[in-house]
Amino acid sequence: MPTSESPYVVLGATGNQGGVVLHALRDAGKPVRGVVRFLDSDRSLELADRSIPLAVADIATGNGLADAFAGAAGVFALTTPFESGADAEVGQGENIIAAAEAASVPYLVFSSVADADHNTGISHFDSKYEVEKKLAASSIPHTIVGPTYFYDNLLGSLDALKAGVMPLALPAEKALQQLSRRDFGRFVAMLFDAPADFTGRRIDLASDEITPNAMAAALTAATGQEVHAESYDPERISSPDMQAMFTFLATKGYSVDVAALHAAYPQIEWESFADWAQHALG
Repeated sequence: MPTSESPYVVLGATGNQGGVVLHALRDAGKPVRGVVRFLDSDRSLELADRSIPLAVADIATGNGLADAFAGAAGVFALTTPFESGADAEVGQGENIIAAAEAASVPYLVFSSVADADHNTGISHFDSKYEVEKKLAASSIPHTIVGPTYFYDNLLGSLDALKAGVMPLALPAEKALQQLSRRDFGRFVAMLFDAPADFTGRRIDLASDEITPNAMAAALTAATGQEVHAESYDPERISSPDMQAMFTFLATKGYSVDVAALHAAYPQIEWESFADWAQHALG
């Protein structure tokens, strides 16, 4: 049985999602254990310098996972298709599930993607949903969280933003549901406060719903430099997976009931896109 000293184990501790979950758990006063692939990477060394206990494991092979999960009060898990493809992502999920069962993990939060359960035909949505189904068939008490588009994905176009252009493969007046990583970390930490209340649930997450034109206006206000939204056709995207995703976002889009979500969980203090822009770029 977990005790007050049992750690909350976070996969991808050096990554964007795992990193915010790790720090949200620490901010909530919970003991943590970060799972990394290499102890000598710059980000792993930064975590070690902050006295965060680390375990070495690899979701691609499963090596070290059961040991990393041993004695955990809970586990935050995620998979990725972006290194080896969608089939490999399903294999990562299988490795995580097997290790969690072997270590008798009492509760697991899995990060999927919003609308993965809506038969979108998007490769990395479908592969994450395959992992969800395997989790549902397992003995592991769990909750699925489905993040929408993260605000800071825009920072991949930082040079363009500095030049006053915000390129996005969406119509300028098509609202895009988006998520603050800070809010994501807080939400996952909240789930670990009351596993019994959330076990078996799937919750898609969005902090705001805003058009590219409104995003550009918020960036203009944050930076003091005029920023214009530049829409382009998703067919220009070379990755078939990303092309399919942006075609979906440009037409149907995510289906989070943002108002109901925020009303149900006001303690997250949901961060608007404009507030994020002020903090990230102001």
